[in-house]
Amino acid sequence: MTRSFEQAMAAFEPALPLAVAYSGGADSTALLLACARQWPGQLVAVHVHHGLQAAGDDFERHCRAFCDNLQVPLMVQKVDARHAPGQSPEAAARQARYNAIGALAQRGPAAFQTIAVAQHADDQVETLLLALSRGAGLPGMSAMAAQWRRAGLTWCRPLLEVSSADIRAWLKAQGADFIEDPSNVDERFTRNRIRARLMPALQACFPQFRDTFARSSRHAAQAQGLLQEMAVEDLARIGVPPAIKSLQILSPPRLANLLRHWLLRVHQVTPTSAQLDELMFQLDACRTRGHQLHLKVGQGFCVRRGDALDWYNPQLL
Repeated sequence: MTRSFEQAMAAFEPALPLAVAYSGGADSTALLLACARQWPGQLVAVHVHHGLQAAGDDFERHCRAFCDNLQVPLMVQKVDARHAPGQSPEAAARQARYNAIGALAQRGPAAFQTIAVAQHADDQVETLLLALSRGAGLPGMSAMAAQWRRAGLTWCRPLLEVSSADIRAWLKAQGADFIEDPSNVDERFTRNRIRARLMPALQACFPQFRDTFARSSRHAAQAQGLLQEMAVEDLARIGVPPAIKSLQILSPPRLANLLRHWLLRVHQVTPTSAQLDELMFQLDACRTRGHQLHLKVGQGFCVRRGDALDWYNPQLL
């Protein structure tokens, strides 16, 4: 069930010292303010200057002034978050943030191991809808985790069960200033169109949609966890590189699950659905010693090497 802002913060018990990702917007301002009151002197704010907007310097100045008023140290990292051709602008900015915050965590006496980010229940719904629009599987439908590990840091989303409206209501009651980022209402971005058009419609038709969507995501995450356990066991039994004959005796769903796991864990590659289907078709056809396999997957190729399946990237040779 969704929680109030106060309930969510009362339940938040991070390892200290804590860092809060602080953009200057309403959500991160509320999180920073509440954490500063709850753990005075044990907090640092981190701000990533993306270099994407002319107003970025103004955002940084606002964040510095707010943190000075709270007596919270502010760490700023400037990045170039421009997206590559074919890459989502949101994905590029997100990756730049993660990398920048990871770099900040290694800095001297202000180092931290836990970081809180202010994504909330509405963000969770938007993430699920984006995943469904792309035809995502269980990993995408699992949406965002409340806690995870990345680059040696523990990341937390303490507001994941709190609505955006409740966060803003709490912030208004505190009389705290925040930034309204104009890019958040730019409907050229899919997430903003979802926020502006679909969310009000969902609220009108299904008032409890935040709770029910979150429950579906939890079910998907549980199912994905079981598939992950199975893939780990199958790969340990079959070996690396996986033997083709051992792959051929698996059922198609189990084979697909194992191949995704092997490619991602061993080679950091995620195949498209079309690539995975073709790989499974070609694996099934490898019934004679002379049958070859050579298929583009990700930035490299899956190939047959003797009796085993392998993957390589010719640019790294």
